[in-house]
Amino acid sequence: MRYPELSYWLSTVDGPLTPRPPLTGDTDADVVIVGAGYTGLWTAYYLAVADPTVRITVLEAEIAGYGASGRNGGWCSALFPTSLPALARRHGRDRALAMQRAMRDTVREVGRVTAAEGVDCDWRQGGTVVLARSEVQLARARAEVAAARAHGLDPDDLVLLDAAEASARCAAEGVRGGTYTPHCAAVHPAKLVQGLARAVEARGVRIAERTPVTAIRPGAALTGHGTVRAPVVVRATEGWTPGLPGHRRTIAPVYSLMVATAPLPESTWDAIGLGARETFSDHRHVIVYGQRTADGRLAFGGRGAPYHFGSRVSPAYDREPRVFAALRRALGELFPVLGPDVPVTHTWGGPLGVARDWHASVGLDRASGLGWAGGYVGDGVGASNLAGRTLADLILGRESDLTRLPWVGHRSPRWEPEPLRWLAVNAGLRVMSDADRAEQRTGRPSRRAAAFSRLLGH
Repeated sequence: MRYPELSYWLSTVDGPLTPRPPLTGDTDADVVIVGAGYTGLWTAYYLAVADPTVRITVLEAEIAGYGASGRNGGWCSALFPTSLPALARRHGRDRALAMQRAMRDTVREVGRVTAAEGVDCDWRQGGTVVLARSEVQLARARAEVAAARAHGLDPDDLVLLDAAEASARCAAEGVRGGTYTPHCAAVHPAKLVQGLARAVEARGVRIAERTPVTAIRPGAALTGHGTVRAPVVVRATEGWTPGLPGHRRTIAPVYSLMVATAPLPESTWDAIGLGARETFSDHRHVIVYGQRTADGRLAFGGRGAPYHFGSRVSPAYDREPRVFAALRRALGELFPVLGPDVPVTHTWGGPLGVARDWHASVGLDRASGLGWAGGYVGDGVGASNLAGRTLADLILGRESDLTRLPWVGHRSPRWEPEPLRWLAVNAGLRVMSDADRAEQRTGRPSRRAAAFSRLLGH
């Protein structure tokens, strides 16, 4: 496996991506964590900080950050996949607001820990600007800000921008306004996950790489290299969860793909903006996302790749030429200065995890000792840190503000069996793509997209 080829991020980490030794037979631990991405490593980190005597083993099929943690868009944000109004409908206004504020505080916490542990991950908290490039999108931006105010967010948490204010941050073509939140940092995600792995090891945690887990059961994680017996077993596998026995319908792996340009000259950045390294998106239905990297590239991604029958995950699905071409066109449409002569040097992708109700969750079943976290729908860079802190409190039996958050113990319904799952997920992707085209053509909001959002509980 040539790990640097998996993403631009993994190709630019400091030092070689040499796998750690695998498991070498049966062993015992107090906590075994399956998955050395952000969720697993943050859980191990906060457990080790809280109680250095806890024996922790992390099992990873490849290397730390092989999955979404080494391939994402590099937004450490306060985003949660379930909207604030939907959270309020499900859990009440106060608990929904507590969840959102916990996510806001999480951005600062990740910045604090990376600084304290000497993890150089190109951290820059420049916030997020989400552009409105049509009247329909501008109406959507206004509604989002109004909903944030109605549900108790502070005025500075989400600000409505006029055309000049939005363009001053991100000078895309045809900007009519947008929104801005300060609660996001641009990061180099692979440097973050690799640095976190080193920090965890320094605190005595064992990480066994190239050790695929074949099954999870109460009291044990089974691998082809041996079994780790532990009273607590944490599943932190996100988009790879369906590969575990009994979890085929727990999470739907949906692919998101990215491209990165060559380093751009300052004159180009003068035309684009993003002077504070704001992360950026727009108010279309099919999500796009981007950042200005520390070495001056524009890294840009989006959804739209198909869901694969049976929740299959394969390296072959990381590359969809049709989607890469669409992302390159979208870049040129957003920023005409990035014409066809500007080279794209890296293309990559990977699966993210989607729960059936679009609701991330974290929990520990005390009777079985089985813990879990995930279903981030692509918003996991920040949410995984909150999950790790929460799991640490749950495992150690500590009641806290974190363990009372509404995602704790939440059980999402299982996805439909095939072929219904394949039909539903890909139909949803088509609805949103068609809605963007229809809104651009007619200038009117899509009723089908609104109905689909209501169906998801948004």
